[in-house]
Amino acid sequence: MRLIDVVRVSTAVAATRSRLDKIQHLAALIARADPAPDADELSLVVGYLSGIVPQGRTGVGAAALRAARDVAPAAAPQLTLLDVDQAFTAIAALSGAGAGAARVQALRALLARATPEEQAFLVHLLFGELRQGALESVLTDAVARAFAAPAARVRRAVMMAGGLAPVATALARGGTDALDAFGLQVMQPVQPMLADSAVDVSDALQEIRDSGAPATPVLIEYKLDGARIQVHRVGDEVRIFSRALNDVTAALPEVVAAVRRLPARQIVLDGEAIALRPDGSPHPFQTTMRRFGRRLDVERLRVELPMTPFFFDCLHLDGSALIDEPLARRVVVLDDVAGAGLTAPRQQVVTPGEAESFAAAALASGHEGVMMKALDAPYAAGRRGSAWIKVKPARTLDLVILAAEWGSGRRYGWLSNLHLGARDEERGGFVMLGKTFKGLSDEMLAWQTTRLQALEVGRDAYTVYVRPELVAEIAFNDIQESPVYPGRLALRFARVKRYRNDKTAATADTFASVQHLYQQLTGLPAPPR
Repeated sequence: MRLIDVVRVSTAVAATRSRLDKIQHLAALIARADPAPDADELSLVVGYLSGIVPQGRTGVGAAALRAARDVAPAAAPQLTLLDVDQAFTAIAALSGAGAGAARVQALRALLARATPEEQAFLVHLLFGELRQGALESVLTDAVARAFAAPAARVRRAVMMAGGLAPVATALARGGTDALDAFGLQVMQPVQPMLADSAVDVSDALQEIRDSGAPATPVLIEYKLDGARIQVHRVGDEVRIFSRALNDVTAALPEVVAAVRRLPARQIVLDGEAIALRPDGSPHPFQTTMRRFGRRLDVERLRVELPMTPFFFDCLHLDGSALIDEPLARRVVVLDDVAGAGLTAPRQQVVTPGEAESFAAAALASGHEGVMMKALDAPYAAGRRGSAWIKVKPARTLDLVILAAEWGSGRRYGWLSNLHLGARDEERGGFVMLGKTFKGLSDEMLAWQTTRLQALEVGRDAYTVYVRPELVAEIAFNDIQESPVYPGRLALRFARVKRYRNDKTAATADTFASVQHLYQQLTGLPAPPR
């Protein structure tokens, strides 16, 4: 398949607001892609349209792209997908002295074979600018249509597989029956279930009940400000995965030891790892994350900063998958196997007063809030919804940094004023919600100046525009209507609470969540866009 075919479909998808038209364009292209192992164009089509380069980090940064972009384009399309894949593989393999210059040379050679529209596509792909919020869900439905498979089964398979490309390839090669292979597999991480936000426990309680039986109890538990972990065990082998599904086993030997002591042969647990002070109160999130940095002296850090696991879900036990069981059943199994010492504090509540008392106890213990969960809900891997709702006293959103402006006065020479964006699941991309320069220490200013310039895609006299990859937790007082921004909403008194290096842009809060929160806070519908 030619690269130009993918580029033209990408352009057509971006040009239409109709979800059905997007799916139709994508499905027609996907159905044409060769899924054979020796070519596997299908994985490349799905990957590129998702904004994913299979090679991962290619080593190509803003400087290399700027140096390579002045090459004259080809007069006519000639590149195939396999040509591009081979070029990316060769570029990613470059290392050592002179690798930077070699990458520029290789990139120039690739771009010289591309037409102007292909050049633009490749540059955006390498910058990560093709990630479009809703595009993954649209692509998933397009794969289902291309291979006449039930969309719900395809979506579930993607959640279990952790990505769309392997599911699409399996469908193309084996038909709908191939989806049966995508279940919960011990030692293969699944996307974590996510939570919506609510203003207070009363609203959370009501929202959960609005989606289920109105009088049933709701589970409430401490919201621990630690690092999300998913732990898999088979016999004595234990593997620990981060929120982003990276293997972090080597960094947490004490968690490995704790899980090995559990009375189970096979188990999959969801929870948090957190650093606690001697009195049992939590260290700040940044302190916990020291254990997830580069490979340092793990044994020394284990003594200086021990990590305690707290589990809140059990997805598999000794050959039995529990992911489709209601939460009420999963926590009973969790208690039986892990006991109170390794489980997050929780109880069942019926009234707002009970929930408020529990939340007050969580805050008094130094934790950041509570989670409220529907007891009848299955584990919805990779999904965010009203079955799980987080409540924190300070209103916060995890937003993506889209750009930053140079500071003045004492902040001269530092990138200071941050442009904040929420993920747009409806139209793709990100919706800007305002700017902030508040909450930044000198250390954070210095760090973000370096980090953001590494993500640079362009600049003018005042602003550096960046790839939408860096996520920050933003505290704010309110949300107000604003004619300044395309989404017609802006955060009031926004300030940086911390950077979320454990999160990716794909897991940032959505604009739909912001609209819903605006309606909760004001009692008014969100303004039309």
